Amino acid sequence: MTTPLRLGLAGLGTVGAGVVKIVAARANLLARRTGRPVVITAVSARTRDKDRGVDLAPYAWEDDPVALARREDVDVFVELMGGSDGPAKAASEAAIAAGKDVVTANKAMLAIHGQALAEAAEEAGRVIRFEAAVAGGIPVVKALTEGLAGNEITRVMGVMNGTCNYILTRMENAGLPYEEVFDEANKLGYLEADPTLDVGGIDAGHKLALLAAIAFGTKVDFPAMELEGIERISIDDIRHAADMGFRIKLLGVAQMTGRGLEQRMSPCLVPADSALGQLQNATNMVVLEGDAVGQIVLRGAGAGEGPTASAVMSDVLDIARGIRVSTFGAPAAGLETARPARVAAAAPYYLRMELQDKPGALAKVATVLGEAGVSIDRMRQYRHAETTAPVLIVTHKTTRDALDHARHGFAETGVLVGEPVAIRIESV
Repeated sequence: MTTPLRLGLAGLGTVGAGVVKIVAARANLLARRTGRPVVITAVSARTRDKDRGVDLAPYAWEDDPVALARREDVDVFVELMGGSDGPAKAASEAAIAAGKDVVTANKAMLAIHGQALAEAAEEAGRVIRFEAAVAGGIPVVKALTEGLAGNEITRVMGVMNGTCNYILTRMENAGLPYEEVFDEANKLGYLEADPTLDVGGIDAGHKLALLAAIAFGTKVDFPAMELEGIERISIDDIRHAADMGFRIKLLGVAQMTGRGLEQRMSPCLVPADSALGQLQNATNMVVLEGDAVGQIVLRGAGAGEGPTASAVMSDVLDIARGIRVSTFGAPAAGLETARPARVAAAAPYYLRMELQDKPGALAKVATVLGEAGVSIDRMRQYRHAETTAPVLIVTHKTTRDALDHARHGFAETGVLVGEPVAIRIESV
């Protein structure tokens, strides 16, 4: 009889319960596709008696996930607890030391500790698979490590946080302010316990850092990423963008240049009729560009029980089939540290600012832009408040350095109220 692949499952939240459902309901299908049974032998979670909508009676229970990772009747440790450190990291390290393969959905852990974990797995002859950590059900990790392995990747780009995309599209479609939609998303359970992970771009930044490591053959370097969230995006920004034929997205972009590796996660304007511009609600999209294949667009559910559990099982089934792929698509010991680089490619920018409603204010702003070498393409002044005048400027192509120089100059004019909002208009 063919030896079964035995899973130890740590974390029985939404995704963990989804994995239990797939293994229980699709046992025959999984065995046919891999040539061997796939079974769960033991599980672990913080609370034992909670009703999770699945039958856990057939499985042994471990209160300690580290103990679960070391069990002799576990071949693959499936880590679905989350968190960059603590039990998730300790249990994953224990699993590798005990000769287990690891499947995880934990982007935070891998973005911070991925290199060390990958090296440990290599030394032990084990693999770490993490399809579920990036873009939910979209098979983007497999696309990069396997399907596009013959390409030199030139750019990775995408919308990788469904919560932010929900907030931005809901603001546009309903005409609601950011604060109201944020509260709505929170009540729907879309936001992390720490909402900054979502709206601050951190969650999406973790994902982009992992994809960049695979795409460009470098060590994961999340601390080098330029991060900006969507907290300062107003309903006026959404409306102005729409007037100009754009939509605002929290967009991740990574590319290798002669100066080093650019990694940025920030709000950008994209053409409304582009694939990214048409992305609605909590859907994710990743765009991969390779020298041989051209541009590949992957779109799908970025979170949720079914899509994420599907991604977990894709990794489990690869291990059951005997497919062994290095964590980041190349041996971890040979990965180099990339030189971080700020984005230097010129692009148009959208600027929104509040000026004091007094003569010469707009002229001072235009002078500062001109002295910084930033040319104005379009300018609009909207209805005045009692003491301020909202102004919208779209620049011709310029560099971020030139724009930052201009923004420093604005502070010296004495005519701005608050900080200006600057959003890159991205070519997609």
